[in-house]
Amino acid sequence: MGCWAKLKSSGWAYPTTVLCFYGFFAYCRVAEPFLTPYLIGPYKNISGEVVTNYLFPIWTYSYLAFLFPIFLLTDFLRHKPLIMIQGLSLVTNYVLLCFAPGLPAMIFLQINYAVVSSTEVAYLSYIYSMISVENYQRATGYLRSAMLAGYTFGASLGQVLVSLAELDYFYINAVTLGFVSMAFLITFWLPMPQRSMFFEGKTAAALDLQSQQEGPVGADRPEELVMDNGEAGSGKEKMEGNGSTGWCSRKNVAAAGRLLWQSFRESYSSRNLIYWSLWWALATAGYVQVFNYIQLMWDHIEPSDTSSIYNGGVEAACSLLGAAAAFSVAHIKVTWSVWGELALGLFSSVAAGAVFLMAYTSSIWVCYAGYIIFKSCYMLLITITTFQIASNLSMECYALTFGINTFVALSLQTIMTAIVVDKTALGLDIVTQQQVFCWKTNSEM
Repeated sequence: MGCWAKLKSSGWAYPTTVLCFYGFFAYCRVAEPFLTPYLIGPYKNISGEVVTNYLFPIWTYSYLAFLFPIFLLTDFLRHKPLIMIQGLSLVTNYVLLCFAPGLPAMIFLQINYAVVSSTEVAYLSYIYSMISVENYQRATGYLRSAMLAGYTFGASLGQVLVSLAELDYFYINAVTLGFVSMAFLITFWLPMPQRSMFFEGKTAAALDLQSQQEGPVGADRPEELVMDNGEAGSGKEKMEGNGSTGWCSRKNVAAAGRLLWQSFRESYSSRNLIYWSLWWALATAGYVQVFNYIQLMWDHIEPSDTSSIYNGGVEAACSLLGAAAAFSVAHIKVTWSVWGELALGLFSSVAAGAVFLMAYTSSIWVCYAGYIIFKSCYMLLITITTFQIASNLSMECYALTFGINTFVALSLQTIMTAIVVDKTALGLDIVTQQQVFCWKTNSEM
């Protein structure tokens, strides 16, 4: 009990620890590597064509629709409510997978999973509204490690249950339901942030008045946002003197709008930052497209109903190699501002070659190897890109850049899905899709 009280009294350790536990259980999705075999198998009995050309595109369209409103809502509601919604949506997802029959339930599942995906920004940004700047790097490392540990453990456990215990996919989904239910319960122990980055309520209005007197808000903004009680009281008096009514007041919304616009201008003021952001958007669009449909490709090469599959082992290997790559970026003494573009070109070419290999091979093991190479290269390069962008921006600008780049990536992926995948357009089969994505990825990278 003494250790728990000490942890709670610490400024940054308690919220970081609770969020790490949430991240581990939320990303411990034992059944995720086996989603496609479960959907097209006897439990759901949905054809591969319907899954490819009808069901999965619904997630893409819904994710795009939810992403930017939830990004703003996350900051307005100060993160915790959106993390709770993510946890509840995960529970709903696996309840539907376990117990809801029929195609309409799976359509709702895709929309619900889009909520899970779009609220991920709340998990990734929550901690920055709770701790001081000097603890950002440590906390970020712990949170990423918790996500990685959960995903690796879940994928490995799923593979063990499928290959050694020969457990049915239904029970694997039930195990996953237990993990995500634990994640949802943990959200109740998260402390509520007292501030946000853009919608600051009374603090924002006070800062807005200050910015009008002193000039634009720049890269020092994070220091200004951490106000002690005396400063907060001063802000309150200023607010009352100017007739503001708090969070939803016209002045607060106007102040948030100005802060968003200033952050946008700062974020994309440099040509190098624009180049890095463009690569981020293009590479992420290609990665998500490959990731979404790779299980269907594996099932085409080696049908899951007649062969042993190792999807969980492959995903676990990807996570470990990607973690090693990201760790090397953080700790190897390389001037990434000088060598980053060379690494970008070199590993992008390797990743493009791996996609080409996956698209044209008839061997499941070659396809597995190509996917491991592709995903590891992407995780390495996205880490370099994140470092390059974040090192030149304030936290507000980085959060806005993350949201905009993700939105652009998802918009590109939606266009690809609407043209190539959706049954109302070309509706190509999975092999032809992968070949199209192969040439697209090669042209981008």
